[in-house]
Amino acid sequence: MSLTGKHVAILGVGRSGRAAAALALREGAAVSAWDSAGPEAFDGMPAGVEIHPNASEAEGGAVVSDLLVVSPGIDTYGSYVAEFSKQSGEVIGEVELAARLFKGRIIGITGTNGKTTTTELVERILSHAGLGGTACGNYGMPFAEVVLQSNPPDVVSLELSSFQLETIRSLHPVVAIWLNFAPDHMDRYPTVEAYRAAKLRIFENQTATDTVVVRTGENLPPVVAKVVTFSTTDPSADWFSEGRTIEHDGETRLDMERDTSLRGLHNAENTMAALAACDAIGILPNIMREALHGYAPPPHRCELIRTLDGVEYLNDSKATNLHALESALRSQTRPVVLIAGGKEKGLDYSPVVPLLTKKALAAVTFGQISRPLAELFAHAVPCESVSTLADAVTAARSLAPRGSTILLSPGTSSFDQFTGYEQRGNAFRDLVHQLR
Repeated sequence: MSLTGKHVAILGVGRSGRAAAALALREGAAVSAWDSAGPEAFDGMPAGVEIHPNASEAEGGAVVSDLLVVSPGIDTYGSYVAEFSKQSGEVIGEVELAARLFKGRIIGITGTNGKTTTTELVERILSHAGLGGTACGNYGMPFAEVVLQSNPPDVVSLELSSFQLETIRSLHPVVAIWLNFAPDHMDRYPTVEAYRAAKLRIFENQTATDTVVVRTGENLPPVVAKVVTFSTTDPSADWFSEGRTIEHDGETRLDMERDTSLRGLHNAENTMAALAACDAIGILPNIMREALHGYAPPPHRCELIRTLDGVEYLNDSKATNLHALESALRSQTRPVVLIAGGKEKGLDYSPVVPLLTKKALAAVTFGQISRPLAELFAHAVPCESVSTLADAVTAARSLAPRGSTILLSPGTSSFDQFTGYEQRGNAFRDLVHQLR
């Protein structure tokens, strides 16, 4: 794609917008940048870009461009984009712009949950194999920043959100990973079907020589690429795990407890997806196993803090909604003492009760919703209500026998006692390390 002499308009000036502007400039385009925010939002915009702060819809209707690059945080189907696109030759996103100018291969990762961990795992394996593997897209750096590097990687690990997939046209992953699907972002999409349709676009440019890696039971529409399955419930899948070992072609490819700090069935799924994707591009099993040795998941996502007196302590502070709590609880393979609670958000936690019956020995609730949550959870397991996270850790320890897991998976936001899930998770980590 040649941009020489073309006018590229960038809509949205966050990090991805700045990266897209820099890439378009490098390719010879005249570049303008537009945002409804004030001039301070344009700090860091490359020299040579014509900037337009406080940009209104009315201004957008008058902008003539060969290419309009829309940032993923802006609603593609909203009136703001509609005005700017009236006199644009084509509307794409920063990821699509970068893909058109990237000469290497793409492993694309999408799903409602688990994308970031899987993206990190793929990056780690690719890097160990000498293929670069930079994590980018919805996680890590913008894809355009990768393309701007003097020596771009041979393969990228590209996390793709539904927002980014809305604006692709030619993006072509040689391997597309579909982890799972659950309703989300209903503030942006009119229906669950519209959200799913956006995510399914990851497959639309694949050919018969490419690979789709998908969890068994996801019920995808027909795809032209080769399908490779993974499962924690169906031993006939191409890749299978019972929660500890990962099996493929009759061989144990990884022992998660021995080789990594990953725990839980959902992390077994993430790991199988990463291994299957890298296997599809020819990376050898021993290289993949070496790459993942000692790997720990991103902070606050079922992060193993320590094992004390035979009890594992997992930090899943990022679980700020009911679905994330259910996912973390469902994935556990050891008996659980659950720590949950935080800000009152008016959520209905009753769907958790049957899971508690199956997965938990006890629960401890804390924070603003501690008492009502404890009353509900008590229908399933013994439950203690306390005020603070520190009290919750102490109570959970007294309830957890050897061989169990203490799981902090709050199921709501942290703003009653903390500035965010990160501070809450860091506090939990500190409290666990102080235990003797």
